[in-house]
Amino acid sequence: MLMSRLFSQTRREVPADAELPGHQLLIRAGYIRPLAAGIFTSMPLARRSLAKIETIMRSEINAIGGQEISMPVVQPAELWKETGRWYQIGSEMGRFKDKSERDMVLAMTHEEAVGDLVRNEVRSYRQLPALVYHIQTKWRDDPRPRAGLIRAREFTMLDSYSLDADWEGLAVQYQAHYDAYRRIFARCGVPAVTVESDTGMMGGREAHEFMYLSPWGEDTLLHCAACGYAANREVAAFRRPAVEAEEPLPLQKVATPGAKIIQDLAAFLGIPAARTAKAVFLVATPVQKDPEQPAHEEFIFAVVRGDMELNEVKLANTVCAAALRPATEEEIKALGAAPGYASPVGLDLKRGDAAAMPVRVVVDELIPLCSNLVAGANEEGYHLLNVNYGRDYTADSVVDIVSAADGYGCPHCGSAMQGSRGVELGHIFKLGTRYSEALGCTFVAEDGSSHPVIMGSYGIGLGRLLACIAEEHHDDKGLCWPASVAPYLAHIVSLPDKNGQAEAAAWSVYEQLQAAGVEVLLDDRQASPGVKFNDADLLGMPIRLTIGERGLRQGGVEYRLRASGEAGLWRLEEVMEQVKGVQGRL
Repeated sequence: MLMSRLFSQTRREVPADAELPGHQLLIRAGYIRPLAAGIFTSMPLARRSLAKIETIMRSEINAIGGQEISMPVVQPAELWKETGRWYQIGSEMGRFKDKSERDMVLAMTHEEAVGDLVRNEVRSYRQLPALVYHIQTKWRDDPRPRAGLIRAREFTMLDSYSLDADWEGLAVQYQAHYDAYRRIFARCGVPAVTVESDTGMMGGREAHEFMYLSPWGEDTLLHCAACGYAANREVAAFRRPAVEAEEPLPLQKVATPGAKIIQDLAAFLGIPAARTAKAVFLVATPVQKDPEQPAHEEFIFAVVRGDMELNEVKLANTVCAAALRPATEEEIKALGAAPGYASPVGLDLKRGDAAAMPVRVVVDELIPLCSNLVAGANEEGYHLLNVNYGRDYTADSVVDIVSAADGYGCPHCGSAMQGSRGVELGHIFKLGTRYSEALGCTFVAEDGSSHPVIMGSYGIGLGRLLACIAEEHHDDKGLCWPASVAPYLAHIVSLPDKNGQAEAAAWSVYEQLQAAGVEVLLDDRQASPGVKFNDADLLGMPIRLTIGERGLRQGGVEYRLRASGEAGLWRLEEVMEQVKGVQGRL
């Protein structure tokens, strides 16, 4: 490829709305261009890298028995209504009507489409196990797209779907994907850690995420160096701190003017935050089990220890909520509670008012173990001392609803866990019969009985992976692509001399490398050496070959390896052999 014909331009200025270094470089180097918030065009160089990522993915999924198909991104809403996700997923789902006024969906993922295939194709246990996959466009209307390709609204994903007759078969295919994904990330040059995760909107029995550790990541991970336990903070368990038993003391109301938040309350009373109980008010939209019934809301009164943070994912799973939102002050006051001074003590939460939202009290499992806590008195400016669960109030549920944090004890061995930030690279799910039962995907077993197909779902976002490669492989001058995904292996910088000898040599090397099957980019532009060298560093091809008067006088071509900085001179007649040799060790 000739730089003079390349359909993209490099930029010197840093894009104002690009926060991450890799995102900035992808735009500056002309790999991607924004079209709208969270929507990007992949330019020719990025398209070449993405094609290489796709090739790696196909080789690994084919190796574990995958068969490639292609499913539509536009799907009839009836399928999503059958599984219930039409009612469970909020505004991030792309919904529209076709010209016949039928509800349609822009697919966020393809479990429904696979289920429809399975119920029409699979009849017998002899057709199982099976594994199908595709690399397809997805749409998720994220309200806060950021970080370029890492959190985009339109994106391309490898998603595969395993089909089995039993749970043992699912375990085998799940492990095969686990191993294949690790190989994919390694071949792409991205270090990935694996953590337990929430099943989220996908549902199912079990899930794991593959994470790229980065301070820019939006997910928090907890990891135990002693035993290897790792989990996303959304689901991470931890060993509860020891609590010293105390005899319950009588309730005592005290004035606490202006102490609406835990830090102020603890400072005012001169006690640690761990001696307080924190009330959190949320309104849940429950998962709709009966689509014929109108959607309703439920008031959630959550109580956690004052030194801990409510985990909304754990809470949503506990109350089977499709969505949670903060309660308004008016909604809190309607319970008889005082915002900033609230607790379940003394409140009549089983009201007979048919117009009021139902109320559910959910208490973290540490609260019943802690005696004589300070909690709100449901009166502006006052708290209660010596509040005890069981004596002074009870709850509908007592479960783990708090977030693990850096330094908390590992649930397996008790060692202190470390927290870190990460970006999700891939996600695998043991779906089980979540979709096959909803869609009627059954097979006839050897004994003639009918059973639902056991499913697994597995996905990697291509653009997000490309973005993480850029974050991992760059320096202050530009990108430093691994050879496995670089748009071109070699970048020839031609520095014309007065007699044209260098230009002729550059073209000769270019044609030789092309003939040998080496992907090569030739900078044939009429530009200064400084501009060409800066662009070569910015674009980040693994091998730079500089052909100019100085090198030719020394009898060769100057080379430089982008990632390591290794440099030297190769004899002109040995360039192809040397490039092939370097390719083998990059």
